Amino acid sequence: MILRLALVFAVALALCGCHRKKITTLERDEAANMASEAEFAVTMKDWGRAEGLYAKAVGLCPDDGDAWVKLGIVRMRLGDHAGARTAYKAALSAFGDALDKDSSGSQYVLKRAYVLVILGRADDARSSVEKAYKRLPDDRNLRRFVEDRELDALIADPTLKSLSP
Repeated sequence: MILRLALVFAVALALCGCHRKKITTLERDEAANMASEAEFAVTMKDWGRAEGLYAKAVGLCPDDGDAWVKLGIVRMRLGDHAGARTAYKAALSAFGDALDKDSSGSQYVLKRAYVLVILGRADDARSSVEKAYKRLPDDRNLRRFVEDRELDALIADPTLKSLSP
């Protein structure tokens, strides 16, 4: 009986620690350095090195949606379609979390739309942008994106289709 109670207590303590840890400034700086080095590797077309560096960067800062997108792109270059899909989905989550924190941040809406198009979910992208535009009609970036029909251009872009897993 005491053993069971101790086991239940240990599990309860373990579960209490299952929340997201706060990312420190040092971790953000280290992730930024890794991402910068990864971008250099991309310019050298060293996809394997870039993939490892981006993976380390998002390991340190999982809330960096842009790094997740870049990781997905590099994984597509390596032919890792499942890994790219996972990275793109993590980017969607990161941009969604950022949007929850800053509801006036139209840049996160546009980035989410970009990733949704890559994932082949154009209707979801269109719906997301329209809903945000109704909520933020005075946002210049969002208004320009909608009025210039940039989402249609993204959907038709063959380069974007090549990034789709």
